[in-house]
Amino acid sequence: MLLLIALANVSWHLWGRETGITHAHLVEGSALDKILQALMMIVVDGRSYPLFAFLFGYGMVQFFRSRTDRGLPERTVRRMLRRRHWAMLLFGLVHAALLFMGDVLGAYGLAGLLLVWIFFRRRDRTLLVWAGVMWAVLALVAALALFGGIMTILFPEESASAQFAGPSGMQDLTSGAPGFLASVLPRLGIWAVLTVAQVAGLAIPIAILLGWVAARRRLLDDPGSHRAALRRIAVIGIPIGWAGGLPSALYTLGILDIPQQASWMFSALSSATGIAAGIGYAAVFALIAARLQQSRPPLVRAIAAVGERSLTFYLWQSVVFAIVLSNWGFGVGGWAGTSLALLIAALTWAASIPMAALLASRGARGPAERVLRRLTYGRDDRAAR
Repeated sequence: MLLLIALANVSWHLWGRETGITHAHLVEGSALDKILQALMMIVVDGRSYPLFAFLFGYGMVQFFRSRTDRGLPERTVRRMLRRRHWAMLLFGLVHAALLFMGDVLGAYGLAGLLLVWIFFRRRDRTLLVWAGVMWAVLALVAALALFGGIMTILFPEESASAQFAGPSGMQDLTSGAPGFLASVLPRLGIWAVLTVAQVAGLAIPIAILLGWVAARRRLLDDPGSHRAALRRIAVIGIPIGWAGGLPSALYTLGILDIPQQASWMFSALSSATGIAAGIGYAAVFALIAARLQQSRPPLVRAIAAVGERSLTFYLWQSVVFAIVLSNWGFGVGGWAGTSLALLIAALTWAASIPMAALLASRGARGPAERVLRRLTYGRDDRAAR
């Protein structure tokens, strides 16, 4: 699953060239670059982070259940959850300062603080209603964006003078900065805005709430007993998500002929449908896990070890991308195209597999997980460290 994150993030480290209005993919590129960009828009962009937000929410319920089952008071466990989410905000701050403006840990931490405070003890039905209301807001925004784009196409003279800036300016300020120190403040400023925007964008809160409901019903704890439900989620969710990313992909391939100033019209649609794809992916991975439950080949165990240390290897990806691609590193991001960038992402993920396998063979957690546990538990649960 971290492969999806690597593929989604790597283009944000490219710099010095024009990108799309609502994404980090380069406007110029080879035919292969364009095909890969289109596939990313359908399969990965706006789909990987809802997947991890769903799993993050699922993990909250598992954490709460395991600690209360051990006899810890609910008040103590909620305090531990608060500390965990504050710790994730801190991780996000440091991650952004040193490596990556697009950090999502801060957004997960902020969403966790707010949602646990407001919703954690609510009934499943209440959670589903609120998730539905939030998604309806996203759907309304998507409809309004489509309407606005159509108006832009029908009356091009009205928008001809409008200036549309994509994220390339942010990438130039951070990855394209001439020195590391010059990149720190821009990264922090952009991260602060993006952290709030990601939560306000509702996709992450929706996925977390749905993760809570799924965890209460133990859908992923015992996937073998929930195969039918997981299949339905995958069969319905993934096609919805891919269909929502298709218009942006067709525009990127030049098949959908609309002016550039209207290309933003599909962004909200992609976001609204990406939640369904992300949760569908979680269902697929659970079904695969159920199939391999009796006998897992060594490679599968090693890949699973990466997932069990996802925080460490998420940060590992940023270390590699920053050093290899940034102007203050090896500078590859100043000339690499989409194809090479995605290859770097895949190789970075692949390199994490033997490292995770080594940690697993020693029964060791990842270093980032160890720090997070220490910050989470404090003195409340020393044995759990």
